[in-house]
Amino acid sequence: MSEIRPSDDTQPPSHITDLMRGRLALTPATVALVAANVLVFAAMLANGAGLWHSPNHVQLAWGAGFGPATKDGQWWRLGTAMFLHFGLVHLGMNMWALWDGGRLVERLYGSLRFAGIFLASGLTGNLLSLIVAADRAVSGGASGAIFGIYGALLVWLWRERRTVHPTEFRWLFGGAALFTAATIGLGLLIPGIDNAAHIGGLVTGALLGAAAARPLPGRIAAAERRQWIAAAMYVLMVAVLIMRIPDPLYRWKDELQARSEVRDFLVTDQMIAQRWQELMSASKKGGATFEELAGRIESDITMEYQQSFEQLSALNLDAAAPSAETVAMLKRYAQLRSEASHLLAEGIRLKDQKMIDDALEKARQAPYLARGVKPPPVLPER
Repeated sequence: MSEIRPSDDTQPPSHITDLMRGRLALTPATVALVAANVLVFAAMLANGAGLWHSPNHVQLAWGAGFGPATKDGQWWRLGTAMFLHFGLVHLGMNMWALWDGGRLVERLYGSLRFAGIFLASGLTGNLLSLIVAADRAVSGGASGAIFGIYGALLVWLWRERRTVHPTEFRWLFGGAALFTAATIGLGLLIPGIDNAAHIGGLVTGALLGAAAARPLPGRIAAAERRQWIAAAMYVLMVAVLIMRIPDPLYRWKDELQARSEVRDFLVTDQMIAQRWQELMSASKKGGATFEELAGRIESDITMEYQQSFEQLSALNLDAAAPSAETVAMLKRYAQLRSEASHLLAEGIRLKDQKMIDDALEKARQAPYLARGVKPPPVLPER
């Protein structure tokens, strides 16, 4: 690494690009952060994630940001989301940007300050995303934290613009500014880019960069008052964001419970339907009285559907929850099948063929009526 000496009236501006060269041991935080992101991506690939794209349920299982889950007590998602990527291209672009800018910024600020800016920018960017996304987006990626690194770089370059070589200042400052502006501009044009995380990370990096900036070795430190002001502005910004967190559209725990109940009901329905067919086949073969057959239908069919209906009705699910419509449909279905099986049992007890036929037709129509669809007519046998 080139030696940088204290400034005097005759010394030329410093070449800070020399700080980008040298042993990797001089940038341990950058190396560790890149390695952590790559290792997490590799672990996800080994556990069902896709190389080019991962479905949302995989991302959620690994800790992606999601409003209903985060606001339902899983606040750690603000941090874990920084290390999750939705595919190889997403990972590659972010790691390139982190490696390209991180090595310089780490040497300008020091490893501990650099790591603090990275993590704080990612957390604050994800916090702003939590407010803006309206509980309908699953988010992940290190870009918010990376924008914080570039925000800190821009602040440092502007602060030291008189001590940095003019050519290098124009190249580095212009490149960093163009990168951030172009990426935010793309986020306005292309759906799916989390611009809120980018902007939140950029502002955080700029404020913390101003608060934690240190001069080149041998330079005179800037007034501490400006650093304290920048730190206070960041604290105030975080406080405002926390106060602006909206209530969730639905509780994530309730949604997960509803999904579990739906899965259980679908399995139960298959078992009940199979039992229904067995009882109807047994009735044709004889061997049981009408009263016995009706009792079995009541206990094995009617009561099972009624119990499923009550379990689904007991769910405390907000209308905005993704499973709300499915739960409502299954409740109607369970109620219709329960009524049909009860009518069938009564028809068998009374030996009323019309009542039996009506019950069987009502059971056939249940899946359609539960979805609000007109049942198809029964085609005559040939």
